[in-house]
Amino acid sequence: MTTTIPSPLPLGRPADPSPEVVESALAGRLRLALAADGRGAAGPEVDGRALTLATHAHDASHYLLHPQALVRPRDAGQVAAVMAACTRLGVPLTFRGGGTSLSGQALSDGVLVDVRTGFEGVQVLDDGARVRVQPGVTVRRVNARLAPHRTRLGPDPASEGACTLGGVLANNSSGMQCGTAANSYATIESMVVVLPSGTVVDTGAPDADALLAAREPALVAGLRRLRDRVRDDAASVATLQRLAGLKNTMGYGLQAFLDADTPAALLTRLMIGSEGTLGFIASAVMRTVPVLPRAATGLLVLPDLPTATAVVPQVLSGGVATAELLDAASLRVAAADPACPDQIRRLDVGQHAALLVEAQAHDDAGLAAAVARAEAAVAGLPLLGPPVLTTDAAERGRLWRTRKGLYSAVAGARPAGTSALLEDVAVPVERLGALGTGLLDLIAGHGYEGSVIFGHARDGNLHFMLDERFDDATTLARYERFTTEMVDLVLGLGGTLKAEHGTGRAMAAFVQAQYGAELTAVMHELKELLDPAGILHPGSVLPARTGAGAPDDRAWLRDLKTTVAVEAEVDRCVECGFCEPVCPSRTHTLTPRQRIVARREIAAATARGDQDHAARLAADHDHDVVDTCAADGMCATACPVLIDTGALVRRLRAERAGPVQQRVWRAAAGRWDVVTRGAALGLGAATRAPGAGVVVTRLARRVLPHEQVPAYDPGLGPGGARRHAVADPAPRAVWMPACVGTMFGGGAATAFERLAALAGYGLLTPPDLGSLCCGTPWKSKGLTDGHAVIGRRVRDALAATDPDLPVVIEASSCAEGLDLLLADSGRTVRDAVEVAAVDLLPRLRIGRRLRRVVVHPTCSGAASGANEHLLTLARALAEDVVVPVDWGCCAFAGDRGLLHPGLTAAATAAEAADVVAAHAAGPVDAHLSSNRTCEIGLTRATGHRYEHVLEVLHRVARPR
Repeated sequence: MTTTIPSPLPLGRPADPSPEVVESALAGRLRLALAADGRGAAGPEVDGRALTLATHAHDASHYLLHPQALVRPRDAGQVAAVMAACTRLGVPLTFRGGGTSLSGQALSDGVLVDVRTGFEGVQVLDDGARVRVQPGVTVRRVNARLAPHRTRLGPDPASEGACTLGGVLANNSSGMQCGTAANSYATIESMVVVLPSGTVVDTGAPDADALLAAREPALVAGLRRLRDRVRDDAASVATLQRLAGLKNTMGYGLQAFLDADTPAALLTRLMIGSEGTLGFIASAVMRTVPVLPRAATGLLVLPDLPTATAVVPQVLSGGVATAELLDAASLRVAAADPACPDQIRRLDVGQHAALLVEAQAHDDAGLAAAVARAEAAVAGLPLLGPPVLTTDAAERGRLWRTRKGLYSAVAGARPAGTSALLEDVAVPVERLGALGTGLLDLIAGHGYEGSVIFGHARDGNLHFMLDERFDDATTLARYERFTTEMVDLVLGLGGTLKAEHGTGRAMAAFVQAQYGAELTAVMHELKELLDPAGILHPGSVLPARTGAGAPDDRAWLRDLKTTVAVEAEVDRCVECGFCEPVCPSRTHTLTPRQRIVARREIAAATARGDQDHAARLAADHDHDVVDTCAADGMCATACPVLIDTGALVRRLRAERAGPVQQRVWRAAAGRWDVVTRGAALGLGAATRAPGAGVVVTRLARRVLPHEQVPAYDPGLGPGGARRHAVADPAPRAVWMPACVGTMFGGGAATAFERLAALAGYGLLTPPDLGSLCCGTPWKSKGLTDGHAVIGRRVRDALAATDPDLPVVIEASSCAEGLDLLLADSGRTVRDAVEVAAVDLLPRLRIGRRLRRVVVHPTCSGAASGANEHLLTLARALAEDVVVPVDWGCCAFAGDRGLLHPGLTAAATAAEAADVVAAHAAGPVDAHLSSNRTCEIGLTRATGHRYEHVLEVLHRVARPR
């Protein structure tokens, strides 16, 4: 049953929030404890609002704990202060990065420490041979910094776009290619560690051991004692050496006691895989691996899962870099993705399974040889079709998209109201067939219909996912029986119960079953040695102690997440967090995942009758969930199940819009020419007296909601001219310049018209041009009545033109809006940037090339593909084209940048820092984009004037 949250909810956070914010008691106590430390305003941000705590409680795991305070520290010193304060208060704390963890190791019912926003530094060292990273940066962003050096991080998890280095290191992450040779443990060199005692040590510093001996003598003695204890026990050494041959993240990484001698080196290795329970990794230096630039990827389809797992050793004999397993259920779900590879879409899936393999090399000759070896190795296998390893980048991208998004895609297809539970195990590769068969029998025997098995077959590492309801005693008992039998199966095959997802809460109770009493006792002593107060996430890696001092071996069956069905747009969300890095409001208010969680939390509170809590959550709902969402659709580009949270937000805006607002904007749609010219005149007047414009809007925003009064910025400049008619006798396109040029100025429309004339590309404008619009202002605000009116006006005007002619518009966001507006009309919409790159540029010559330009791609261009055309034009214009690594949606989003300037400031901060670095590296001749409001937003953020690429092209273009 779907629960629909009443809309509008109890009305939200005021435009200027009252200082009397209702917070949790612990947040207040923690703030006082930090203030007593003498930090005052220099201390970390502490947030105890109900909505903040609820939305940050959730991660990708099947567990749920609600924190009582959220802290956002900005440096190692602040982390040390938080740990000291929590020790004095006797409350636990947990570190959170990307929230992609699957085993419950990123949750807290005390203090949750969010390290994403304050720890995002990346420093490339030794021409890319090493890299220094902070815990809040994602794997993808680090690899983007390393790309010019032809290196990358060793760990390559499927969640690379969302998982942060803090989690990668704390979980000893690996992935699809790295195995155990290039995982986090194998590639770590040194780190800056904050210990619970407050000691901060750089383990790579020459004096690290001396510092530890002086400040932490008991710790140094304890590490040496445990090192010798492990080395002196032959059974312990044998167990650790056996497990070192597998991917293994179960328990603490006691292999360190065999690999390292000195306290600093021991500490470095022990922190890997410790899940934040021994200390905080403030930064780390990692060795990188070379990128092999040539690759060929293919899918080997086999009759069934037992066959696919049994033939893995033979497949690996061909030297492939990867062998990723997909069972029949995985293939069926993958086929539903519009970007699914043709090979999967054409497959009539029965019991089939497949292995995704890739050959890699430095050059074409090497790749040809690698492909030949791979094909020879699989000759004679019962493949359904010949092995085809493709080098086509687009097809390879589709294959890897299928694999990397598999967990979320499969979980998104689960029955409503169930939780997705993903476990991962590993066995020696030669026993993989037995593992696959055993898991199939267990899944069938316990009635888990729709379950999937996939994973890194190359490493003997399988993932399996169950759909379970944790709110029913019968199904909970089934889950317990299944898990204990699974433990027996894996350990009976000489395997590990956790290969790469970390022990967390999920497997903590079974550490002793895998390691035995002696090594488990070493782990407990290690935890007590480093965290004597037990404040760092008790219950993760090792079971927490009960009041009687015994380990709590039942914790893995408590605090299990139940999922409330709320609304069709987002019920498929598995809270994986893949959407978060591309969300422009992620550091300002909430992310798409958190917006969805907010709706679920309010629905859950309402369903259990807790109206007070529902009201506390709703107090900030409008501002954080609805008003500060850019609704740009970037989340859908990263979501494996294609959820566009912006669509939900637009519906909520539509429900909130009252009849007066709908009438006003419906009337505006009927007089749009007057509205746009009025806006231009208003900006012109404000430009002549900018101080007055600032004062007037500032005063108005003090008494009226920010959603109703835009903030004037002198940087907006004057408005533009009214759009004018163009009528070429032999038109190639219907030209509909965007109304944003009239309201906010800019010369993109004039530039395009002149470029088209130079290239002999005829244009024809539709009748009543001044009254037309792409519909985005109404769509983004959820004003359905006005959107319908403007839609009819546009369709009626275009009906007077040749239906075979494409409609061209020069603002990328407007091209996207117009395409949606005309979706059922049969008309083709083209971004003027695409027309310029494809049709005009070949008929033009560049009179004088620029030396260096900085380009801001747009979120609309990312969705439509227009950014590639933007870059084509930029490369034609300049010898050197710089695209900031951290570019993203500027969040101007039509009028969001005027209504909520803080949103745009937060969204552009990282990109602005990249632009500063670009200027430091040398002169920049121009800053380019393809959307007027984006140009305003980036100009505001960077202090450098951004122009439409068409304007710059017009200045230097000449006819051929």
